[in-house]
Amino acid sequence: MAASGARRQSTPMRVAGTSALDPGRIALAFERAPALVDGLRAAGRHETVDDVMDEAARLIGGMSEDQRIALLGAHPRIGADPSGLSDASAREQGGEAGAATMGDLASLNAEYERRFGFRFVVFVAGRPKSAMVPILRERLAHDRETEMAIAISELLAIARDRLADAGGGPGRDPLR
Repeated sequence: MAASGARRQSTPMRVAGTSALDPGRIALAFERAPALVDGLRAAGRHETVDDVMDEAARLIGGMSEDQRIALLGAHPRIGADPSGLSDASAREQGGEAGAATMGDLASLNAEYERRFGFRFVVFVAGRPKSAMVPILRERLAHDRETEMAIAISELLAIARDRLADAGGGPGRDPLR
């Protein structure tokens, strides 16, 4: 798997209090994925971020290919119009980019979707949009099965980061 960004360590994480693992927080971490959120809610209370992530991976593993494609398709495109992004997605996708970068992202996103049949998902983690262009180019060289696995892994990394950050410091609420 291509390394496309910094990952949090996979040590069990407990978030101060329970607010980060409330159903509403989980829904925000997996925004635009109501079927997955419903499955997580049906699974019961999650004590740690790892509990949520393990259950999410299990649920995604049980999805049909069409359901996984729909899950990835619900994720906003890298370089999308910021007016259509949630606050969390807009913050994660970083600030402005030049016309050349935005043009590259638009054409590479279109090529990616034609090649694989699903949306490009990457854990941006605040990096500039220009840093996504070489990652997108690199990932276009993968076969479909490899790329599906990477895209799902990236989607889970985004959600893990959001859940872990939800406990933030005093007055910090990055999910809003």
